[in-house]
Parts: sequence; C-alpha cells; structure tokens
Amino acid sequence: MSKETTRFLLGMLLSVGVPLALFLGLKGSPHLDHLVEAPAAHFQVVTVVSLLATGIAAAAGMAGYRLRNIQVTLLSLAFTSLAVIFALHGLATPGFVLPASPVPGIAAQLSLLVASFWLWLSAFPSTHPLVAWLARWQRLLVPTWITLLALLDALLLLNPELAALIPLNISPLKWPAMVVTLVMTILAASHYWRAFRYSRFPLQAAILHSTAWLAVAQVIITTGELWRTSWWTYHFLLLGAVVLMAYGLVRQYRLGSSLATAVQGLFATDPAVRIEAGIGPAVRALVVATERHDPYTAGHSYRVALYALHLGQAMNLPPERLRALAQGAVLHDIGKIRVPESILNKPGKLTLEERAMIEQHPVNGFDMGRVLGFMQDELDVIRSHHEKWDGTGYPDRLAGEQIPFLGRILALADVYDALTSKRSYRQAWSHQEAMGFIAEHAGTHFDPQCVAVWNQVMARQLRIDRYPDWLQEAARTDA
Repeated sequence: MSKETTRFLLGMLLSVGVPLALFLGLKGSPHLDHLVEAPAAHFQVVTVVSLLATGIAAAAGMAGYRLRNIQVTLLSLAFTSLAVIFALHGLATPGFVLPASPVPGIAAQLSLLVASFWLWLSAFPSTHPLVAWLARWQRLLVPTWITLLALLDALLLLNPELAALIPLNISPLKWPAMVVTLVMTILAASHYWRAFRYSRFPLQAAILHSTAWLAVAQVIITTGELWRTSWWTYHFLLLGAVVLMAYGLVRQYRLGSSLATAVQGLFATDPAVRIEAGIGPAVRALVVATERHDPYTAGHSYRVALYALHLGQAMNLPPERLRALAQGAVLHDIGKIRVPESILNKPGKLTLEERAMIEQHPVNGFDMGRVLGFMQDELDVIRSHHEKWDGTGYPDRLAGEQIPFLGRILALADVYDALTSKRSYRQAWSHQEAMGFIAEHAGTHFDPQCVAVWNQVMARQLRIDRYPDWLQEAARTDA
C-alpha cells in the first residue's frame, strides 16, 4: 500500500472517529451535555445546509446530463433528497411554521435514509438494469424528483399528523432505519473507495469523507437526545458534508473546461470545439493517464474522436449520439492502462499470451467505464471498436449489424489514425496507403456503408492535426 493511500485511509478513520468520539464524549459527560434549546439557531443551520445541498444537487444534475454520466446524476438525486427533506426538518422547527410536532424528527431521519439510497444506487455500474432504465430518463430525473419531494414537504406541513404514519424516529422503526442507512452508506463508500484508488478524482475523495460524516450523523440522530449539545453535532456534520461536497465539485471541475468553453460548445459547428466542450475532468484524466501509459499513441484518442465525429456528422447522426460517439472515442483505449507498457511498446512480434492481453483491453475499458457511470452508447463504443464486419474481430466476435453502429464508425476512424501514425513496431503509412487498406477491407473489416461515407469525407481533404491544450500541458509536464 502506498504512503498516499495510507494517509488517505488515516484521514477517513479520523473523519469517522473524531466526530463520533466527540458525540460519545459529550453524551457521556452530563456536565458538558447541556440542554441548548435554540429554535432560531436550529432554523438557520438547517436553512444553510439545505441551500448548499440544493446548489450541489443542481450543479451535479447539470454536469451529469452534460457529461452523459448517470452516476453523477444519481449523486445529484442524493443531495436533492438531503436538501429538500432536510428543509422540511428546518421549516417544522417548533414555533416557526408549525407548533411542536413529530415532523422535524421524522424529516431528519427520512432525509438521510433517502439520500443514502440514491448514494448507494450511484455506486451501481451503469449497466445494472435499474440504473440503465433510469438513464433513459436522465433529463427528467432531477426536476421530477424535486417536484415529488416538494409535494411531500407541502403535504406534511399542511397535515403534520400524517407524519405519524412513518415513525422513523422512534422505536422500533428507528433502529432498522439506522441499520439500512448505514449499510447503504458503507456499500457506497466501498465502491467509491475502489474507484478513488484508480482515478484519485477530488470529487470521489469528497464523496468518501462526506459519506463518513453522513454515517456518523445517522448514529447521532438515532441515539442523541433532543436539544442536547451532543445532539447539535449532527447538524454541523451535515453542514460539513455538503460544504465538503461543494469543495470537491469545485476542485473536480477546475480540472475541466471553463463555463465559457462549455457554452461555446453548445452553439459551435466545429467538431473540435464540440469535443472540447463535452470532455469533462474525469474523461480528461483518463485520457491523459492512457497516453502517459502508451506514449506512442500521443493524441491518438483525440484525433480518432475528431475523425469519428466528422464521419458521424456525414452519416446524419443526431446530436445526442454525436456526443456519445465523441466521448466514447476519446475513451476507447482506456483499458490499455491495465496492459503492461513492455507489451504495448514491444517492437517485435507479440506472443500468444501477449496478444491475448492486448485483446482484453476493450473489456477492461468497458468494465472501468460502467463502474464510472458512463452511458450505454459510450460503453458500446469502448467494447466494440475492434470488432470486424465479418465476425473475426474481438472481444465478442460480433458480425455485421450485431456490432453497435457507433462502434462501427469508430473502428474505421481508429484504424485510419493508427495506420497513419508512427508506432514502436513500424513507420506511419501514407494517407493513400491507409485509404487503400480501408477500401480493400470494406465488407470484411469495415461496414461498407461507413466506408462509402468515409470516402466522401476524405475527398474533402480532411486532415486532423489538432492537439488540445490540456493534452499538450500534460505532455510538457511529463517531459
């Protein structure tokens, strides 16, 4: 285990241990655990938590849709739940909107239970049937869920007696509710820990620490005594959790394109600008990591994305599929990270075992992508870009129209750029040689329809020599 990993795990232990020890210390010391009945302060703290969580939810929801990542959208639903239901906890503070009622206690428990559910679901691979079904409605998920939660808040504020139907804050239901919430947060944390060990994304680190605080807050809600000093600590833990998530989002998206670039990409006709606007920080980090691992392919994924996007436009793909094609294209070789560099850059002939490792990279990339929440179209591109029209490709030996259409487009763009680029085992081919190879293998390696349109695209003397600033910066840093 590396020193960095050890330090992070120590930080996680402190995230759980320090607030839990503070709570238990206060609870076990009657002279310190004073009764602090301060409804106004309670209302203010809860309002801040709710507003921050709402902002995080809105930012995550927009980012998830723009980046075509269902995992980010599900995270948005987790913080939406925390925000809107916890707002009910604040609004129901005795003496503000309602007199004393069971609504505040039930809302606090319910907010964590529902938020933990969405957090847990966000840890599922994007190919899971339920997640895949939700992905079909990605654009509507956040506004629909906010509407439903707002209706729930209004219903309980107008009819507080209905809260008695869900007594999650009293025995015996409060104990199973606590267990279920803790199990879901632990399962979510274990997933994000595995993902963090690979990617080291700031957002994943923030999620891990926030999840730890949510778990401790759940313990305090269940075992604390109303208005005691120890009971107040969970409110500040929730505030800390949402502030930390906001910080993680800011750090994560500082790695990505600016807001101006994103807006420019919405209206641009230049494919390069569209790709620049659509590539988020997670995708950029994976592309940089792949190219550092295989320096002979410097710029390859980006050029392939541009070639594929030109071909997709010529084949009249709708905007959503063009976005999926572009993102899948820049990620198509991420599975090579799991292939030793000595094999990737071997100048001589590969052994059968080495060839098998190379041919596993589409599956490796597919597995990585589904864990990170990429959508089905992107996953199809990653997995199928080495399939051949006659069924002799890999990894699934698909043939003809069994091969996903976007994968067929990418296969052609990938081969063209690979042939016209210098590799460790050969010199680059000329444009004419590469075009001759593609024409010769139409109907065997490539979809004949794609080849016909490709010839029309290349007749316009298309040349890709663009190398994005963020890849150039990574190359300068490595030099």
